[in-house]
Order: sequence, then C-alpha cells, then structure tokens
Amino acid sequence: MSLLVKICGLSTRETLDTALEAGADMVGFVFFSPSPRHLSLETARELGREVKGRAAKVALTVDADDATLENIVETLRPELLQLHGKETIARVRDIKAKFSLPVMKVIAVETSADLAALPGYASVADRILFDARAPKGATRPGGLGAVFDWHLLEKLDLKLPFMVSGGLSADNVAEAVRVSRAGGVDVSSGVESSPGVKDPELIRNFIRAARATEELMVR
Repeated sequence: MSLLVKICGLSTRETLDTALEAGADMVGFVFFSPSPRHLSLETARELGREVKGRAAKVALTVDADDATLENIVETLRPELLQLHGKETIARVRDIKAKFSLPVMKVIAVETSADLAALPGYASVADRILFDARAPKGATRPGGLGAVFDWHLLEKLDLKLPFMVSGGLSADNVAEAVRVSRAGGVDVSSGVESSPGVKDPELIRNFIRAARATEELMVR
C-alpha cells in the first residue's frame, strides 16, 4: 500500500514542477484570500494546465459559496475539493451533489472531543483530512505549522481513507504515519522558507522522507 503525498499551497510554476517531478500524488491550490498562498483564478488556470494529469489537483476552499466554487471548478478543473472551513454535514453533501466531485472534509483536532463529528462527515465525504485546530483569533484555519497529537487517531475505526496534516516536515512525517496509520500526508508550511514561499529542496526532502515511510505501512 502506497502513501498518498499532497503538497498544498503551491503558487509558482517552479515549485509545482518540483512537486510533480518529485512524485507528489496530489497538488493543492488555495482559494482563500487571508492565506499567503491564495491564488487568483488566472494563476490557478495557468498552474492547472501544467499538471497535465501527473497528479490529482485539489482545490482548497474555506466556507465558499456556490458561485465561488463554480468559478474555481471551471477554472482549475480539480479532481478533489478540500473543504477546510466550518461546512456542515448538509453543506458537504450539497457540494458533492452540485459539483459531482469527490470531497475531502477537514476535521480540526485538538482533543478527542473534536472527533465526535467524524461519523457524520464520514457518511458524506469521500476522504477525511485531520489538521491541527487553529488557535483562537487566527485568520485562517490551517497552514499555520501547528502539530496535533497523532495519538488521538491511534484507535480510530474509520473505513474512509484519511490523511494527516499540521506542522508536518521531513523530520516528523515518519512518526506521524507510524502513530496515526494515515494513508496520506499533506504539507504546506513545512516545505516553505517563509509563509507562502515554497522551497524546492524542502519539497523534494519531504516527498523523499514520506516515501521512506511506506515500508512502515506494510509491516
């Protein structure tokens, strides 16, 4: 079983090409103006064309309305929608139905109580992404470099595919996979030299380290 590796928040052709050449399975594009990784539709169109089927394109949105989602879907033509806000179970269901695309719902985690909503979301989403809960007052829900306690996922009984994110880097990705038993990892700030600025070498190092954990998954 291979580990899915997602590089999120890509915004330049150089770093996108680096991620693709290094073997990323998913490449994420952020459509949320408070984020330093936010893309215009024009840039998203250009980068989307560069992917050419080499990885799955993921559109990250935060509580986006239908009109915004429609523009993103028409422009990027993503394979997956990542819902990173406070979307309700009903909203996730409606988005799937309206856009006929797989949906990955993000669950913010700080304590075990945060997993209470998981069964409901798992009943409508195609994939779950566990991320660290943003601190109060944060202007965005993710991409902050915060790590959550992966042990909270140790006894998770989830039939749906799931990924982990939040403060991952080449140094800790193996431990994250070992503890959480996640089938995928998602990184953004952990491959940046400054907020929103991806570093090609860090991207390569992260994907190399993530691939090295695959043998842990088959033991």
